[in-house]
Amino acid sequence: MHTLFLHSKIWRNAVIASALCLAGGLASAQNCAATIESDDALRFTPEKIEIPLACKTFMVTLKHTGRLPKLAMGHNWVLAKLSDLDGVARTGMLAGADHNYVDPKDTRVLAHTGVVGGGESTSVTFDMEKLVPGERYGFVCTFAGHSPVMRGVITLK
Repeated sequence: MHTLFLHSKIWRNAVIASALCLAGGLASAQNCAATIESDDALRFTPEKIEIPLACKTFMVTLKHTGRLPKLAMGHNWVLAKLSDLDGVARTGMLAGADHNYVDPKDTRVLAHTGVVGGGESTSVTFDMEKLVPGERYGFVCTFAGHSPVMRGVITLK
């Protein structure tokens, strides 16, 4: 009887430990994604994303909460080093709508979404190996004329 009790106690502890590990894994997975809203007033909300260094990949969902169509008020989300945002915005604008305002040859672009209009959303998942701890990163909308005001900052933690 004592052996049966001991084995059931070990089994119970193993089940509890497994459940805690699974819960920890789910919590980590939930922290490896962010939703950014954009609108017809040229805003990103929030303007700051914190990305845990423990993430292997990170997913950003861009949700356009405005009403205007993408031809009039489209938005995208483009990730680059903070020091590269202005250059990425210039080359993106020149690339035009056919390329979602992102130059496909611009190696400074680390990740980007397509352009969405009011009521639409899109997502991008990128490999965290592209980001270096200690480097400063940001995001920008490269739709024509939006980059001066539609910007945000990435913090690796």
